[in-house]
Amino acid sequence: MRLVRIAPWLFALTLVAASCGNGNGQSSPSDASTPEAPGTTATTISEPSVSPDTDPPALDMTKHSVPLDEIYFDTFDGNTVRLSESTPELRDRLLDAIPPIDEPSYGGATTGDWLEPEDPVVGYVAGDQAYAYPFKILNFHEIVNDTLDGVPVLISYCPLCRSAIVYDRRLDGETLSFGNTSALYESDLVMVDRNTGSYWWQVPGSAIVGELTGAQLTTLPSSVSTWEDWKTDHPETLLLSRDTGRSIDYRNDPFATYEQFLDSGRFPFPVGEDARDPRLAPSALVIGISVEDTTSAYPIDDLTKAINDEVNGRPIVILPTEGGASAYSPIVDGETLVFTAVGDVFEDTATRSIWESTGQAVAGPLEGTTLEALPSRTTFWFALVGAFPDVELVR
Repeated sequence: MRLVRIAPWLFALTLVAASCGNGNGQSSPSDASTPEAPGTTATTISEPSVSPDTDPPALDMTKHSVPLDEIYFDTFDGNTVRLSESTPELRDRLLDAIPPIDEPSYGGATTGDWLEPEDPVVGYVAGDQAYAYPFKILNFHEIVNDTLDGVPVLISYCPLCRSAIVYDRRLDGETLSFGNTSALYESDLVMVDRNTGSYWWQVPGSAIVGELTGAQLTTLPSSVSTWEDWKTDHPETLLLSRDTGRSIDYRNDPFATYEQFLDSGRFPFPVGEDARDPRLAPSALVIGISVEDTTSAYPIDDLTKAINDEVNGRPIVILPTEGGASAYSPIVDGETLVFTAVGDVFEDTATRSIWESTGQAVAGPLEGTTLEALPSRTTFWFALVGAFPDVELVR
C-alpha cells in the first residue's frame, strides 16, 4: 500500500492555516475509520477495464503535445524532477503517492455533521440522485473513479488550481481508470490512465504524453457550492464518505490560506506566461464554459445575479450558488429565457416563473420545469487561462 505524501511547501501552508485559526485551530484524531450512520451508506464501485491494482503500461515519451521538461514531478522531499530527466523507477515510486479513491462509499446528508456549513463541495447529479464531494477529502485524494447511474465518471480535483471538474471516463468504447502521477503541468494535476499509461492534464481533460496524446475527455455538468447550500437544495444527496481506508484527519484544510500564497505572485510549480494573465488575480474563481473550440470564463467570487450570455452562439445562463455557480441552457420549449435575480431566487422575464439555483422552476407557469445542466469547469483563473489561452473573459 502506497503512503499518502504531502509536499513540504504544503506543510508550511498547513502551519500558516493553523496559526490563522483554521477550524478549531487544533489537531484532531483521524476520523477516516468513523462508521457512517446505520442505514445511510450506499456504495457504488466502478468497473474499469483494468483493475485499480494494475500498474499502468510503460509511458511512451516519444508522443507528447507539451514539452517534457515542463512537466515536474513532486518528489515530496522539497525537490522536483522534470519528466524529461525522470527514470522509470522514480515514476513508479511516485505513482499514486497521492492515492485516488477507487472504491468510494457514500452516506446520507446526516453523515456530513463533521463539515462546516461553508465548506466547499463539488456537486454532481446522476439521474435522480445527487452526490457531494467535499474539497476537504479531495485535497488528499484528487481523483475518484466511480460509476454513477451507469456512467463511468471521474471526479477530479487539483487543490493547487481549486479545479473541480467531472469527466466521463469512456473513450472510444473503453472505460479508463485513472491514477495520480505526482507530476504537475502548469501547476496543475497530471493524471495517468491505467489502461495505456498516458498522462492527462486535468483542467482541459486532455492527454499530453503517451499513446493517447491528443485525446480529450468529455466534461460533465457539475457545480461548486457550500455544503450547506448543496444539502439544502438536495436534501437526499449522498456524501462521499471519509471511510477511505486511510488515517487522515479530513477536518483540517491545509489550503485555507492558499489564495494569499498565489496572489503574492508565487506558484508552487512553474507556470507559463498564459497562466499569468493579469486580467484577474491568479486565485479569482471562475466558471468556464466550452462550446466546441470556444471557451468563456465568468468570475463567480461573490456573484449574486444571473449571467445571461452566449458561447459560440449557444445561449447559456449561469446561476450563482453560495460559494460557486452552476451553468444551464436557458432554452425551454424552444424559447430562450432571460433570468434576473429576485432575492435568493431567480425570475425569467418571459413567464415570470420563479427558479432556484438548481435550475428548477418552483412557482409560476413553468413550475416543475428543470433546465438542462451544462458541462462546466470551476477553477482558479490562472489554471483556466493557462489551459485555454484564447478564453474570453466575461466580466
